[in-house]
Amino acid sequence: MMQPVRYPELFLAPPERTPDSYWISLAYFNLYRIAVATLFLALSMVYKDALNLGSHDLALFRATCAVYLFGAIFLHVPLRRVREAFNLQLSVHVCLDVFAITLLMYASGGMRSGLGVMLLISLIAGSIVAPRRLSFLYAALATIALLLEQAYWVLAHDAPPASFAQPGLLAMGCFAASGITGWLAQRVAAQERLARLRGRELATQQRVNQLVLHDMHDGVMVVDTDGVVVQHNPQAQVLLRSDRLVASRIDELLPGFAERWANWRASGGEDGAATDLSVRGRDVGVRLFDTGTEEGYTVIFVEDRSRAREQAQQLKLAALGRLTANIAHEIRNPLAAISHAAELLQEEKRGDDRERLTRIINDNTRRLERLVSDVLQLNRRDRMAADPIRLHPWLSEFLDEFVANESAAAERFAVDVTADAWIEFDREHLRQVMWNLLRNAARYAGPEDGAVRIALRGYAGRVELSVIDNGPGVPPARQAQLFEPFFTTEAKGTGLGLYLARELCDANRATLEYVNDRRGAHFRILCREVRAA
Repeated sequence: MMQPVRYPELFLAPPERTPDSYWISLAYFNLYRIAVATLFLALSMVYKDALNLGSHDLALFRATCAVYLFGAIFLHVPLRRVREAFNLQLSVHVCLDVFAITLLMYASGGMRSGLGVMLLISLIAGSIVAPRRLSFLYAALATIALLLEQAYWVLAHDAPPASFAQPGLLAMGCFAASGITGWLAQRVAAQERLARLRGRELATQQRVNQLVLHDMHDGVMVVDTDGVVVQHNPQAQVLLRSDRLVASRIDELLPGFAERWANWRASGGEDGAATDLSVRGRDVGVRLFDTGTEEGYTVIFVEDRSRAREQAQQLKLAALGRLTANIAHEIRNPLAAISHAAELLQEEKRGDDRERLTRIINDNTRRLERLVSDVLQLNRRDRMAADPIRLHPWLSEFLDEFVANESAAAERFAVDVTADAWIEFDREHLRQVMWNLLRNAARYAGPEDGAVRIALRGYAGRVELSVIDNGPGVPPARQAQLFEPFFTTEAKGTGLGLYLARELCDANRATLEYVNDRRGAHFRILCREVRAA
């Protein structure tokens, strides 16, 4: 029964585990072996034993050099053609070195020839690319060869036993050199693997970034401290209408922007700082971001505002068409009710019927008034004057006003603030949005204390202002229609409240959304945080 190999990874390492750099190192070391064997053979032929090479047995020295040379040449063939069994080939190379150098040392007079030091060179070279255990095996083979060679001198030539001290010290040096070199080689190999892995990750990330930047609708430029463009994406050339951006100055590409950019850098550079410019007949928006690198690069995003306005105008026109049709439908019903009530009022004589009909006329008139008022608010959505608002004190004042005007119990409302945040918003717009959200929440929430909660959160330059109630919430089937115009579940409602609230938020660069994360209703306003004035 065959015994399994105890350490198969020493001599039978699979090809994928051997980097190409190892094969290259082994090939260069074999060239060194060929050069040394050729040099020793040539010196022995020219100077014979005058250089102490082959002083004990010149014929053996020459024969060993010749065998050493031809063996090295023969071993070079598999290195060029067979990239398999690296550890096995390496072991053959090192064993040839140990055998040849030991014979050369003996033929030159033993340890006093100084050739034993060449064993250290072979062991160090082998330990660079060999596993740790295999490098110690090479050191053991070299030690055995040194001790046997010295023992032959003691037994055959009557050398003193004390002469074992020098080969013993050299043997210790072999183990020390193999151990230290192997440890350093493993550290270098680990760093090489890590660098290769990081290189692949970096290449992947760069490829993804290139794809993203190439397909972006916004232009992206990287500018150095002197205002010179060092990198850009293709869309930047399209927006700025320039054939060449790299090495161009920012004041040439964006007239009138260089001074603003210099002031922005001098003030410390607030990320996301925006400005509007006109470049060659095209309106663009420019946003600045500091990379935070030692080079002081600035990333400039260029947005085509003309295209955005055209798209927004198209959406507005489409929404206006739907809104007009809905308004006509909504106005028709109250007008029909008013007309019918007026006709009945002319025919009726009794006072009770007159009061009922008058009430119908008044109710429908007020409904039309609310409808017209909401439509007018939509028309004024772009007439805004955004101001920095500190939300915590503003919420307290607003809640007091809402409770007083809506005749609601103050205990039903709770304010949960975890961040002292500032936002930029038109005060009247924010008041209308919050008034609408709180009125809806109070309508559906329970009568207990804290049934309606206003939560304020801040994170990563964003502000979340939420209105949460403990009512039944919005059924999933109706959540997609929440912000559509004239969608309402209240008989006397106009259906424009949430639609108007979302439009006002959009006008202030904020987002109003419904969050389905609890039993009750949860409406959330997302804004960008601004610095305190």
